[in-house]
Amino acid sequence: MSDLLANDPEWADVVPLPQYENVNPIAPIFYSEEYKDATDYFRAVVKAGETSPRVLKLTERIIRMNPAHYTAWQHRYKTLIALKANLEEDLRLMDDIAKDFMKTYQVWHHRRLLLTAINSVDVAAFELEFLRDVLDLDTKNYHTWSYRQWILAHFNNETRLWAFERPYTEELIDADVRNNSAWHHRFFVVFSSGVRLGDEDRDGVLRRELSYAKEKIALAPNNPSAWNYLRGVLEFTNTPFETLTSWVLPYTASQPPAPGAEVVDLDNPLPSEKAELPCVAALEFMADVYEKQGGDSTVKAVELWKNLANDLDVMRKKYWEYRIRESLQTS
Repeated sequence: MSDLLANDPEWADVVPLPQYENVNPIAPIFYSEEYKDATDYFRAVVKAGETSPRVLKLTERIIRMNPAHYTAWQHRYKTLIALKANLEEDLRLMDDIAKDFMKTYQVWHHRRLLLTAINSVDVAAFELEFLRDVLDLDTKNYHTWSYRQWILAHFNNETRLWAFERPYTEELIDADVRNNSAWHHRFFVVFSSGVRLGDEDRDGVLRRELSYAKEKIALAPNNPSAWNYLRGVLEFTNTPFETLTSWVLPYTASQPPAPGAEVVDLDNPLPSEKAELPCVAALEFMADVYEKQGGDSTVKAVELWKNLANDLDVMRKKYWEYRIRESLQTS
């Protein structure tokens, strides 16, 4: 027990403040002796309003035992600011915690506070590079992506920050075409965050992004991430779904195109020879087209939904039956 603060002369002047519990708590929490010791002293310094170098050591001690301890993070930040400490050094000190506990919200909130206080594009750019390492460990972690998007939007520097983001999404999608987080980030960069430098020609951007999505769908037709991106692009730009009918229809067929079939339009790639067809997402897409057209086309939509409900996508049978009912009621 020599590692306890109760045995450390540096803390001899502090009276620890134990956690309050009833005499007979119904569900007591069995903390380790080290954690109880550290948090008892922490409550004491918070009550006293102490901000000192030893408090920084104490908060680090607690955070490394419990990275979700919000109050320890908050008091650490308050102490760093009070001491005019080197905030970049604290970022680096906490790098390993960010990697080890990347799904803990408090880890990223602390870094956001530090970057806001530092207010440097150079540091923000370095942080984006650090996040590449973190995302290499888990390319789909929500908290990391949310923090990355905050950095981009907050500092909003085209040449140092935004310029590298679309190519970065392509790296990730090339590595895993089903990486929904990378597809979502691409939409954020290209559409949701404003007009990027070099993307002022929005018609050209639309053509580029549709071509990109279709290329990836041709590689893996049953990848919902690419289809969702395609739909998002069409909806965001108010482009009617029916404009893609001629490209989508081959994906609704039961067999891939015959080997050697000529590709007339390279912006509209056909399914690969090994594609598993018909593609559920393509059938759903065409059903939406027919439903939008209304009239006699509604019958075509209903037939597609029945096919999905009974044969190709029975997992969502109730959903497809709901679409049929809704369509027939409004037709």
